[in-house]
Amino acid sequence: MKPFTFKNRLHIEKHKGDTEDMRIQPISPMEGDLLTYPLQQHVGAPANPLVKKGDRVLLGEKIAEAMGRISANIHSGVSGTVMDIKPMLAPHGQFIESIIIESDGKMEEHPSVRGIEDTYHLTREHFLHIIKEAGLVGLGGAGFPTHIKLSPHDPDKIEYILVNGAECEPYHTHDHRVMLEKPGNIRESMELLLRLFPFARGIMAIETNKMESVMLYKKLFASNDRIEVIGLPPTYPQGSEKQLIETCIKQQVPMGGLPSDIGVIVLNVSTVAAIDAIIRRGRPITRRIMTLSGDAFANPGNYEAVLGMSYKDLVERAGGFKLRPYKIMSGGAMMGWALYNLDIPIIKTDSMILAFSEKIANIQPEQPCIRCAKCVEFCPMGLLPYEINTLALEDNLEGFKKLHGMACVECGSCSYICPSKRHLMQSILMGKTKIRRM
Repeated sequence: MKPFTFKNRLHIEKHKGDTEDMRIQPISPMEGDLLTYPLQQHVGAPANPLVKKGDRVLLGEKIAEAMGRISANIHSGVSGTVMDIKPMLAPHGQFIESIIIESDGKMEEHPSVRGIEDTYHLTREHFLHIIKEAGLVGLGGAGFPTHIKLSPHDPDKIEYILVNGAECEPYHTHDHRVMLEKPGNIRESMELLLRLFPFARGIMAIETNKMESVMLYKKLFASNDRIEVIGLPPTYPQGSEKQLIETCIKQQVPMGGLPSDIGVIVLNVSTVAAIDAIIRRGRPITRRIMTLSGDAFANPGNYEAVLGMSYKDLVERAGGFKLRPYKIMSGGAMMGWALYNLDIPIIKTDSMILAFSEKIANIQPEQPCIRCAKCVEFCPMGLLPYEINTLALEDNLEGFKKLHGMACVECGSCSYICPSKRHLMQSILMGKTKIRRM
């Protein structure tokens, strides 16, 4: 299949050179470390705690249970003692009810952590139960529970399992490293998914600035006529679900619709790698691979950290800062958010910490909108960001919805291209958050 394209794309510098060749390094908590587990690490309802203060827990033990249809279980990444359950600061700046566990340093595993040897006879129902129990959510950043995504209304109408290896966000390299270091996990997961969706074809989409990964998977799947590997010209925001579908399958997801409405399931490549690890080893989601990048870091690279560890502990154990950081961000240069505190926990949807000196950060003040419509020209969803921005700032939420503000994919293209340096994406995100809370 020859890749198509999507409208209003950006060509931006990728800044991946500092970390793309850095192998994933594991970093584990020490005895006495406090790990914090917010009960909301996913799209949907918060999880319900299953433990109380004073309880001893083991590595892989379920400490909070999914509530409602769209939610996700949470598991301890260490063995230790529950010290408290109270609101704590989370990466998005909100205080969320959280379970705090003190590590005993033993990493003693819970007996429920056991895998399945015979995956060939695994039924769809059993597979979905295992994925749900493991608390797997989309590891590309969205955090949608994976067992829900893999439960479309009519599974036989799914035509494509689209694996997202684009990693178009600047500085991000953790997905690239997963592709290079865990090809066996990805191959087994894709073959399992195609057995569970017998009428689907697999597509693995990778941008060609990761040519080593492209060539590896073309070779890996050369003998499988149900899986195609596509090398995509690097553009932004190509890793966004709807834009990737338009590029690879030449179809558009209807406004307000889901990919499954047109017969597509999209999974981030790290999510796909995690599926095989969950099925074969039985270990739930307790770790997260993070890219640390930016000129302020002493040792930029890719690190596998235990969920619940603080950003501060991760940064210190990765070598700390060589320069005083002027700006620290979580989640990426385009779609991330600025941090004012590193005493926050690593959660399932985290992927990156950026730390820049004042010279690189180059923070410029907002200027009045000059009505140039650059934000409209480069919005991949065809929205009117400057208008939606005004409605969000005025708290005109009805007008915000009428102009399809909820359809924003939060890619940051509008803020990036704006000559007046308007904080367009931030205000639109604020409007979306207010509407969701209502």
